Order: sequence, then C-alpha cells, then structure tokens
Amino acid sequence: MSHRERIVLAIRASSRPLDDDELAQATGIMPRQIVNQICRDLAASGLITRSPGRLGKIVNAIEPATEDDEPVVVDPATQPAGSSFEQRSAEGAMLEALGRRLGVALRPTRIVHPSGAKVEIDGADPEQTVLAECWAHQGSAKVAQKYKLVNDAVKLHWIAQVLPPIARRLVLCVSDEAAVRHLRGRSWQGQAITGLGVSLEVVSLPDHVVAAILEAQKRQYR
Repeated sequence: MSHRERIVLAIRASSRPLDDDELAQATGIMPRQIVNQICRDLAASGLITRSPGRLGKIVNAIEPATEDDEPVVVDPATQPAGSSFEQRSAEGAMLEALGRRLGVALRPTRIVHPSGAKVEIDGADPEQTVLAECWAHQGSAKVAQKYKLVNDAVKLHWIAQVLPPIARRLVLCVSDEAAVRHLRGRSWQGQAITGLGVSLEVVSLPDHVVAAILEAQKRQYR
C-alpha cells in the first residue's frame, strides 16, 4: 500500500478531519513533512480539502464524492502480515471518543524528559491533565500483549512523575473489554496498573472499524 493510499484511508476512517500530525501518527508515515507534501498533492488533485480546524491547525477531509470519482482500492495481499495500519487508524478514533467522554481534546503528544529522552504519548490535552495510551485490539490479549499494557502503564506513570505536579488522569484505552479481562479481579498485572494510578477505559468502535482491526489481526497471526 502506498503512502498516498494509507493517508486517504486514514482520512476516510476518521469521524472528523485530521491534521498532518494526526495523520502521521495514524499511518506511521515519518517524517511529518512527507504527510504534509502528500496532503498538499491530494488537495491540488481535488481528492481532499485542507482548511483551518478548530484549533487553528490545517486539517484534511475527504472531498465529497461525485459519480466520476474512482475509489481507492487496496489489495489486502499487498499489505505486510504484521501491518498495524488499521489499528493505528482505529486508535485515532478511540482517542477522539475518549476525549469526548472525559470532556477534553486529546492529541498525540511528544514529551521531553529532563534527561533529554523523548516519549511519544498517544493522547494528551493541551494542559496535560489527561495522559492516555490507546490499544485497538479485539478479543483476548496474548501473552506478549499482556505485558504491553503493563509497559504502557509504567510509561504513563513515569511521565506523570516528571511533569509539573498537578492533578492528572492516566488512562489505558482499549476497544474491547475482552482485551483487558485478564486485568480484572485479582490479577497481579491489574493490581500493578491500578497501583500506578492508571485507569482502564473501554470505548466502542463502529462495526466497519472493528472489522478492519480483525482483518489486521488475522494477517499478524497467520
């Protein structure tokens, strides 16, 4: 799948226009300048529109289709078995849903530790009162994935400790209750996450997004 196709699909999968930073996060295309150039080309071709968003940044949206438009067709066979493009796109939708639930605008954020270490966070509000990591996964977590959630919780806790001391909410957001079922009850992993001050939130995704995640998981596990 080309960068151009990935960007168009990410815009189509989102429930709202996305800025270049969000598209880079959703598609994994780096550096951001590549995303910016492709979006400019898509806009020049009339496939998308670029306009100022509510936060002042330029956002990208799909131009309304006409009968003459040719749809972007993606052959699943061309996608690598371990591709997580669908998950990253879904995580953008999850971040938006979580933000609505908590009453804040969450965006991908890079935080620099005093040591110089840079940490990417899936979502934070401008005041950084909420720090969130998202995981788009359907079904039970496999062994290695269970440790991913603990690792994400440790990252959130560590970042909160080095930021200015204000009240913060640390959240692990998932798309399926089954993915965190192992963290409920007396699970040591669940107790460890709670002890780190991290809460779990489950958000529902549209059926077509869930179907895309399941297809991606099939490729990864085949």
